[in-house]
Amino acid sequence: MVLGFSIALIVFSLLMMMLVLMHKGKGGGLSDMFGGGMQSSVGGSSVAERNLDRITIVVGLLWFACIVALGLLMKLHS
Repeated sequence: MVLGFSIALIVFSLLMMMLVLMHKGKGGGLSDMFGGGMQSSVGGSSVAERNLDRITIVVGLLWFACIVALGLLMKLHS
């Protein structure tokens, strides 16, 4: 059980990193320094951005649930 949640946590962590990096820069941050602040006419639609936000929130909640479950399992095994 602990092994399953550990693997799930690794997968969700990698997925979270990928999803966060896919988000469009909002300006004023480090993304501007590296060219992320340049406006593009090919930019993604607002529907795609909203769906990316929703997916990121769901994966974040699953990531958090894995951490809580692992903590409870570790406490029970100790």
